[in-house]
Amino acid sequence: MTVREVQQFYKRKSLNRILNSAFTEKIITGLIKLFGYSAILFVALIFYYLVHEGIATLWEVPFGTLLSTRWYPIEAFYGILPLLGGSLVVTIGAAVIAVPMGIGVAIYIGEISPRWAREILKPFIEILAGIPSVVLGFIGILVLAPFFRRIFAIPTGLSALTGAVILGGIAIPSIVSVAEDALDAVPRSYRDGALAIGATEWQTIWKVTLPAARSGVLMAVLLGIGRIIGETIIVLMVTGNAPVMPTSLSAFVSPVRTMTATVAAEMGEVAKASVHYHVLFFIGIILFLISLIINITATSIVFRKKKRSERILS
Repeated sequence: MTVREVQQFYKRKSLNRILNSAFTEKIITGLIKLFGYSAILFVALIFYYLVHEGIATLWEVPFGTLLSTRWYPIEAFYGILPLLGGSLVVTIGAAVIAVPMGIGVAIYIGEISPRWAREILKPFIEILAGIPSVVLGFIGILVLAPFFRRIFAIPTGLSALTGAVILGGIAIPSIVSVAEDALDAVPRSYRDGALAIGATEWQTIWKVTLPAARSGVLMAVLLGIGRIIGETIIVLMVTGNAPVMPTSLSAFVSPVRTMTATVAAEMGEVAKASVHYHVLFFIGIILFLISLIINITATSIVFRKKKRSERILS
């Protein structure tokens, strides 16, 4: 084989490699786009199905009945305010527990703890996030509910407080994971600069690190709240399932019913295409919109932070 033939051989080989890599890149790019568009399509189809099945509520149920304080479908009372109130009470209680504790744990893991403690705590937090909801529900029924019943001298421990404590516990891992990543993304030079001008470690965390990671921490909080709102089996098991309108602080130690628990408890027994059926899907529309608003808010916060950083760098 001559030198010219050898050169042509390697030239063809390199050309085939380039063509193959370009073809492979196009396939991978196309698949990524397909998966991204399919996720949007699935969400749109879910929303379409909810609207298709639940929009009839607006002309089947009088608006005054829909906004009443009584939920008793057997007698055609479809007041969703007790369900909204129950969800609000449980969400507020869980957020009060989960947000400060989650951010505090994230600060400890990311800023204060020694390396060996961090290597233990992070996997432990991830294990907590993987505990099945039904297991936590059993713990709530067998341990927390009797405990709160004795402490507060109430007829039953299956209350909003029990649900809030457990929901706060399951939201903490989500908040810790995202918030700790946001704190870890803050450049080390920020901390070194604050310490160099005489700031204490706590002043550096409070005045420098947390403000720099504000968007990520806020996103962690919103995702944790979204996790709380969307939980079903726990609130179905431990909140008492009483559709009573909360009107005072005593609602925290009283049985309540949330929107998710209502859909889970009644959807399997309702007649298809009935008024009750449509109202349950209407509740699903409300839950979908709440979750969508929370996710859009979290995404917009991150997007604005990224744009601000790009403007500063440019």
